[in-house]
Amino acid sequence: MAAVKLVIVESPKKCDTIGRYLGSPYKVMASQGHIRDLSTRGKGGLGIDLEHGFKPDFVIAEGKERIVNALKKASGEADEVLLATDPDREGEAISWHLAEVLHLDEEKTKRLRFHEITKPAILEAINSPSHIDMNLVNSQETRRMYDRIIGFKLSKLLNQKMGSPSAGRVQSVTLRMIVDNDAEIKAFVPEEYWVLHVSVDVNGTTLDIDLDKIDGKPAKIKTKEEAEAVLSRIPDEIPLTSLTTKPRSIPSGLPFTTSTMQQEAYNRFKFPTVKTQRIAQRLYEGLDIGGDHVGLITYMRTDSARISPEWFHKHAEPYIIETFGQEYLGAPKSAKHGVNAQDAHEAIRPTGTHRTPDVVAKYVSADEAKLYRLIYTRAMASLMAPKKVLSTVATFEANGLSFKATGSITTFKGYEAIYGNYAEKDDNELPLLKEGDSYRISKKDGEQKFTQPPARYSEAKVVKLMEEKGIGRPSTYASTIDTLEKRKYIVSKGGILTPTEDGIRTTVVLEKYFPEIVSDKYTADMEKTLDEIEEGKETKLKAMEDFYSPFIKKFDEVTKVMYKDPPVETGEKCPECGAPLIIRKGPYGTFIGCSNYPKCRYIKKPEKEKPRETGELCPECGKPLVYRKDRKGNEFVACSGFPECHYIKGSENAPKKEKKAYTEADYVKPCPKCKTGHLVYKQGKKVKFLGCTNFPKCHYHEFLPKDGDN
Repeated sequence: MAAVKLVIVESPKKCDTIGRYLGSPYKVMASQGHIRDLSTRGKGGLGIDLEHGFKPDFVIAEGKERIVNALKKASGEADEVLLATDPDREGEAISWHLAEVLHLDEEKTKRLRFHEITKPAILEAINSPSHIDMNLVNSQETRRMYDRIIGFKLSKLLNQKMGSPSAGRVQSVTLRMIVDNDAEIKAFVPEEYWVLHVSVDVNGTTLDIDLDKIDGKPAKIKTKEEAEAVLSRIPDEIPLTSLTTKPRSIPSGLPFTTSTMQQEAYNRFKFPTVKTQRIAQRLYEGLDIGGDHVGLITYMRTDSARISPEWFHKHAEPYIIETFGQEYLGAPKSAKHGVNAQDAHEAIRPTGTHRTPDVVAKYVSADEAKLYRLIYTRAMASLMAPKKVLSTVATFEANGLSFKATGSITTFKGYEAIYGNYAEKDDNELPLLKEGDSYRISKKDGEQKFTQPPARYSEAKVVKLMEEKGIGRPSTYASTIDTLEKRKYIVSKGGILTPTEDGIRTTVVLEKYFPEIVSDKYTADMEKTLDEIEEGKETKLKAMEDFYSPFIKKFDEVTKVMYKDPPVETGEKCPECGAPLIIRKGPYGTFIGCSNYPKCRYIKKPEKEKPRETGELCPECGKPLVYRKDRKGNEFVACSGFPECHYIKGSENAPKKEKKAYTEADYVKPCPKCKTGHLVYKQGKKVKFLGCTNFPKCHYHEFLPKDGDN
């Protein structure tokens, strides 16, 4: 029997592609993410042995038994097992869990790491395997225990005291940022200011000039009186006192990290962060391009803006020279990394320059094509020469007032040769001006304005802040926002985030009792500790000891003093037991129920909205006609006497079904309900039955016995 080598990846979508690249004797299977998680056994249901070195208690994740059994069977039949989960902390932990569950020797089992799903990358990983990195595993395990303890403890407490569904290490501090932004907007007081619109005539062309300084100080006009005073000082003609032209070099932006990709996709296409990450996952895992299933971009969870010199010299450099010319060639950029950036992977880039956006667009969806084009052109632009412009500044001065006009023209496109559709259009050439000449003022007036409140945070802005403050990781930016929305702590409309009353209330309580949990520094410091564990500079045990003791001490203190929200009474009494009715919360929203629950389970049904009358009377029974809605929400006019009267306005002209005329030969027996009709055989949608000939006045019917029934 031929030898079999089992390769285990995370996603089923990778199996066919990698299997095709490797061929015989390799068999590729997927774990479909984590196969184990912390149990809910032990003290507090944490799944952690708090008294014996914070030992985690792992169990097979819910719904993963079938997958684990299949992997056990396949690994038992294989001569060798290779672990090829994603190249990050979570992927490393999944590999370790697989080794544990499949009883593999961790020191001997090969660990494959690749950052793109292409044949060269897969073959290189096969030829250069490594082993499970326990520092990465310990870092992920510590992160999971942090989140379990904080999440379980705080969520249970908040739910008991105030009905809030959850709290968490990353979600709570992210929510606080959104709530703080909302508070700034609500507290904002607009202030009056004035702008002047001034234009000069330049050889028949109108040139707008901006007020820059008043008596040598930056121009600030706060009132109408100040504006009128300045306008009165503007002469009919004004001399051009200075005209300077300088060359400028504008470098391209850095290639994408997870954060900047999500921000730009929102800014350009209004993609929610979850959608961007979902599309990027598909591009990474691979799509069919001209009959070849291939990964189109590198790993999409990264905080690095680095592109490897090898890829630059092998792929990008020849492509740029051939497509645009030698003068367009730049070099890979180095970037200053944000707080706690790991720089473990490359930036997000295309896996090959030959798969241009135009080629790929023929085989993928419109949204996939949009994101791929953005990633491709951004990565290539980052390796190209800067754009060159000539910037001109014209200064006009008179009576202590200084005005400026600026313009620029592009002298060399540089990176905009490929990124032009996404670059800001800044060409604004000034008309021909001559220093020392005076120009006629063709327009001068003032406009009252008021300062605007801060803008509401978009998803892109929140992701940017999370990255800058070191909150979470590239893999959690999108899921954190999604969680806050699912918990009904925030509402996202068009990607603009607004906190709900529950979100605000939860944040206020956490800031009062657990200020450190909603502190970005506290969360960022925890991320730094996780990085130190990953680098071997810190141990899992010390990190947990340093965290748990102060946290549980504070938690126990707060549990004793934290108030419980009193129930909101409606002023009504329960019709069943007489206790006050209160507003309660359930999984489907608020409702009114008895305060004596669970002894009394009375729930007040919401009152149905009374139908609006049309002012007309039913032509059949004389009762008022009313507006009603069908199941699809479409409005129609019908009789308020329904179900006694079935009149619907407009149905008079509809073709009516001819009522079947029954004869005595059709009668089976007299109708026992109305006494005047007879039961006859009728055909329903699925079965025959006995129905009354007086239908619809009489609805009596009997179902016929099935074959074989007595």
